[in-house]
Amino acid sequence: MENKIKFYSLKNISTSEKYNHLTDEQKEAVQVVGSVLPFRVNNYVVDNLIDWNNIPNDPVYQLTFMQKGMLGDSQYEKVKTAINAEGSTTGDVAMAVYKVRQELNPHPAGQLSANVPSINEQEVEGVQHKYTETVLVFPSAGQMCHSYCTFCFRWPQFIGDKDLKFSTDKDLLYLEYLKEHKEVTDVLITGGDPMIMNTKMLKKFIEPLLGEEYSHIQNIRIGSKSLSYWPYRYTTDKDSEELLEFFTKVNESGKRLAFMAHINHPNEMQTEVFRQAVKNIQKTGTIIRSQAPLLKHINDDASVWVKMWKEQVNLGIIPYYMFVERDTGPKEYFSVPLAKAYYIYQEAISKVSGLARTVRGPSMSSHPGKVCVEGIKTLNGE
Repeated sequence: MENKIKFYSLKNISTSEKYNHLTDEQKEAVQVVGSVLPFRVNNYVVDNLIDWNNIPNDPVYQLTFMQKGMLGDSQYEKVKTAINAEGSTTGDVAMAVYKVRQELNPHPAGQLSANVPSINEQEVEGVQHKYTETVLVFPSAGQMCHSYCTFCFRWPQFIGDKDLKFSTDKDLLYLEYLKEHKEVTDVLITGGDPMIMNTKMLKKFIEPLLGEEYSHIQNIRIGSKSLSYWPYRYTTDKDSEELLEFFTKVNESGKRLAFMAHINHPNEMQTEVFRQAVKNIQKTGTIIRSQAPLLKHINDDASVWVKMWKEQVNLGIIPYYMFVERDTGPKEYFSVPLAKAYYIYQEAISKVSGLARTVRGPSMSSHPGKVCVEGIKTLNGE
């Protein structure tokens, strides 16, 4: 039986009966901050992953619903005033929102322009080639998600501003680029979330890579939050069977398919459908790896990571990365000091078996690439 997905946005969130659990102040925060940062949540998350008796502290609530502290005080008041002022127009609100967004560093570490390759003097749109062996591909049809994470560093992808979008061109020029660059062994299909696409569309981006001219491509990765935000994608969606068959085909072609699951808290892993989705993906020969940033209000406690990594190992998921929150959007609300991040990682890694010590971190992105916090040193008494 197919489960029907329903998306809630600012326009229709009040139609969810669970929304009545919020105070007027909390509802105002959703509307004000959600005018600046993208807000979208689906019925599965609302009905299954949030403990509505633990608001606002529930981690998945913090992951998906806007909080007042995600904007600075002056930023919040600026947008709130524009929304509520007598005689205010949509243009007034849009201008206030635009100004605040520009203060939130929408593209950290050259995200929009750095590492964009070219072929025959033509820029390959929607592709980043930062590391020698790995190319990132942003399918234009995958620039949405089943629900938006409040911390997401790619929030500019979802606010409707063409100047801030980053996605492939319709001619799939990246395939020509990959054909010429034999040093590339790994292709990461990312977004947004590529698993928002139907199987037919996903095949357009991956199936050509199975051909002989791409024999140098050994690993195909899919970065996705769908496993915990819409696991029905791998169980009862109308094209789930076709999707899983395609995963099998990729693995049987000699390529390795890796599913890079974004899982931020163990509460996302408790439903039966999540566990069934994991099994279904693994049956195709696909390896699931997990990654997440360290986030204040959500998982800034070593015990959370210990529980999460242990459960993932029990499910056959390989813990892969602990990230540092990027310098963009509501960073001040979510980020923790690097020293604290280091201590949380060290405490957590010391309480799991060797099978979970595959995880690297705390790792942060910068212009040159990923930088790992390896330790703390005292210099001149500091």
